[in-house]
Parts: sequence; C-alpha cells; structure tokens
Amino acid sequence: MATTAVVAGTAGAVHHRQEQRYQNKDMQQQAQYQTEQAAYDNQDQIAQMQAQMQAMQAQQASAAAGAAPAGGTDVTAQLQQLASMQAAGLLTAEQFEAAKAKLLGL
Repeated sequence: MATTAVVAGTAGAVHHRQEQRYQNKDMQQQAQYQTEQAAYDNQDQIAQMQAQMQAMQAQQASAAAGAAPAGGTDVTAQLQQLASMQAAGLLTAEQFEAAKAKLLGL
C-alpha cells in the first residue's frame, strides 16, 4: 500500500511538472508572437511615415520648382499634416520640430 502511495504521488508530481512545462512553452510562444506582431506594426508605421514624408518632400519640391502655393496654405497644410503625424505617434517631438524648421526654412 505504501508503494502504491509513492507511485501515485510520483505520478502526480510528474504530471504537474509536465503541465507547468506546457504552460511555460505556451507563454513563451505567446510572448514571441506578441514581439513579432509589434515588430510588424512598427514596420508598417515606419512605412506609412516614410510615404507621408516622401509626399511632403514632393510637395516641397513642386512648390520650390514654381508650383506656387496658394498664399501660404500649402505650408499650413503641411504643418497640420506634421502635427497629425506627431499626434498619431508617427513622429517624435524632435522629428516634428526638425521637419517644421525645415518646412519654415529656419
């Protein structure tokens, strides 16, 4: 009877240990998935920011080439676009200030 109790106790401990291993493995896989998803999200945000910056640069180039902005409205629109990019988290405060200074010719 004592042998049965020892065997049952050992089996229970082994089973419990296996469950812990499975849980740890699941948690590691979930953490890896979340890390990969965050990386994809960051890449997407960077791509969007680059596209917006390229569009702004194209607007600036066309304005500099003689496509005369309508009384400063173009600069105002670009400043608003920069502000919305910063509010969306696509630009840091330093990037916003640098882009604003470049836009205003400072």
